[in-house]
Amino acid sequence: MLRITDLELFVRASALGSFTAAAHEADLLPGQVAAAIKRLERDLDVRLFTRTTRSLRLTAEGELYLPTAQRVLDTLRQGHEQLHGQHSTLRGVLQVSAPSDIGRNLLLPWLSAFRREHPALNLRFFLSDQMADFSRDPVDIAIRYGLDQDANYIALPLAPWNRRVVVASPTYLARHGRPRTPEELQQHDCLLYLQHNRVFDKWQLGSRTVQVRGPLVSDDADVVRRWALAGEGIVYKSWLDVSSNIAAGELEVLLPEHQGEATPVTLVCPHRKQLSPAVTQLHLWLRERFAALQPAQMF
Repeated sequence: MLRITDLELFVRASALGSFTAAAHEADLLPGQVAAAIKRLERDLDVRLFTRTTRSLRLTAEGELYLPTAQRVLDTLRQGHEQLHGQHSTLRGVLQVSAPSDIGRNLLLPWLSAFRREHPALNLRFFLSDQMADFSRDPVDIAIRYGLDQDANYIALPLAPWNRRVVVASPTYLARHGRPRTPEELQQHDCLLYLQHNRVFDKWQLGSRTVQVRGPLVSDDADVVRRWALAGEGIVYKSWLDVSSNIAAGELEVLLPEHQGEATPVTLVCPHRKQLSPAVTQLHLWLRERFAALQPAQMF
């Protein structure tokens, strides 16, 4: 009979590419992980991994079986949460990291409301446009833009439909005119911010990528949005960052026929052990609120 712990170790070893790393994560010895994989291979009558002294990779059978193992574990976890998670009191400390703009203007009130519903839970909220390092920073989960490509992490979708849009204030447009093509952005003051420690000055619009420039740069994306509101220039921002300003008429969407790059929002945590009831309920809470901001038609 298959053991659930063997399935868990199979999934983590495949993600980490190492029995040793999986053992460290599970607080086991590498030999115990190897024994669990051997049991699973014996139960399934297939070989799941090809092992050498330098590498560990899935066999064709392992690749085929991995999605099934993940679905089984997800189903069991969801069943446990239905029995216990939704009705238990959330306790302890949950440390959350988020980008500055979305953190201040959307997540801050949402997290405050979530905490009021779970008064025994303590929240620690860290804002930075630098990507949180789970091995170094004191965070349990991170809200991130983009799809996380690191197989070591668990990424749960929050707003997969989100995109960037080009916007400016009516004041700026009255003074400088409205760009009619992506290339005309090069003649305007574009407001820039840092992304992964580099100035984000290459804006993707449909099939075109335009390199822009401007007199104002910040390491805080919320500062750049505020410059745009003050009429200082044009900015290329996530729809979620500027949707309330657009609805209020404070910013206008430019070049709507040229779709901005996809910028999905995800909740990321280091491994499935940290998918606690608090994290699971927060994910559902945030996903519902992000969904309410989805426009009928994305620019």
